[in-house]
Amino acid sequence: MGYLRFLRANAPWLAAGVLLAFLSSFGQTFFIAVFAGEIRAEFSLSHGAWGLIYTAGTGASALAMLYAGVLTDRFRARALGAAVLALLAGACLVMAAVPAVWALPVAVFLLRFAGQGMTSHIALVAMARWFVAARGRALSTATLGVAGGEAFLPLIFVAAMGLFDWRALWVVAAAVALAGIPLLLALLRRERLPASMAAESTATLGMGAAHWTRGAAVRHWLFWCMAPALLGPPAFTTAFFFQQVHFAEVKGWTHLDLVALFPVYTATSVAAMLLSGWALDRLGTARLMPWFQLPMVGAFLLLALAPTPALALPGLVLMAATTGANATLPNAFWAEFYGTRHLGAIKAMAAAIMVLGSAVGPGLTGTLIDAGLGIETQFLGIAAYFVAASACMAAGVWRAAPALPPRPA
Repeated sequence: MGYLRFLRANAPWLAAGVLLAFLSSFGQTFFIAVFAGEIRAEFSLSHGAWGLIYTAGTGASALAMLYAGVLTDRFRARALGAAVLALLAGACLVMAAVPAVWALPVAVFLLRFAGQGMTSHIALVAMARWFVAARGRALSTATLGVAGGEAFLPLIFVAAMGLFDWRALWVVAAAVALAGIPLLLALLRRERLPASMAAESTATLGMGAAHWTRGAAVRHWLFWCMAPALLGPPAFTTAFFFQQVHFAEVKGWTHLDLVALFPVYTATSVAAMLLSGWALDRLGTARLMPWFQLPMVGAFLLLALAPTPALALPGLVLMAATTGANATLPNAFWAEFYGTRHLGAIKAMAAAIMVLGSAVGPGLTGTLIDAGLGIETQFLGIAAYFVAASACMAAGVWRAAPALPPRPA
């Protein structure tokens, strides 16, 4: 089936995935980091203090995901998505009204849990469960929503801060999240499996032709070979975007100079998402997973050394190549290697590690900045991390791949 025909045949389900992914932007680091300068100034926070607050709130959201993530195995995306979007709107209002430093971790927790955590989790689990032969295309299509938010929301809100108070802009974000609820309900008014799946089982098998539970998956060695690779992209991509204001200051660039590169980053990420989805449907995750994080090595080396925004751009392009593939490959990996019957619970565990990574990155980099270790030096260490994580992942995937059932035609 051609891609355009695939889009037409499954438009309501795919559009719902795009919508949820886009609205998750309000809990993503690339959006929250836009307000970092204003938050630090209003509450007199150092880079390290703000990073630790962010780490505390995000870490708590990772723990919450362990329990809440399994709800995708019990409730339809229509009902659960609407409830989570209402929670996300409330989280935006909490951030708009935050009265003192003590309330910041609460606001961060709610934004990260409802936005980056549950809203994106619902979208990706639904795509991985509803589609089998076209799983890669479905995942890459849905994650275009995040790409759109990443490309345009920082530019829009950075420009708007010149006209409006930063708290008022969080009220705008809440209104947008609420507006998504009736649209989601309309798109999923006939929530069911897409036509392309009508003749297939609703649950596909994983390694050893088994339906893996979360407990069995966590006890299996492959899960822990994957853990460093799960942690890396959210930890250090998040750290980059979280520290974007400081990074621009260190380089001697304006914040707007740096933000102006983000649409190129996003366009590359979108291309990588679509290409990885196409490759995934033809080759499977076992052949692709060992390689997709290697561009991060070059990305952080280039960002550390670049003297101008123009020379930093290739680093952002390489980062985007992994970020785009990261939106599809790991999500398909859980379905392909562990099956889909308990996919929500298994992916919730993986999502918790990823959210934990996004908590560790800002806190670690902020603390090291306060300790005198420059962000450029840190980026060199991050490049070395991705070499080690890719080697660990490759060893695990290559050893486990022979146990996979035959791929669907």
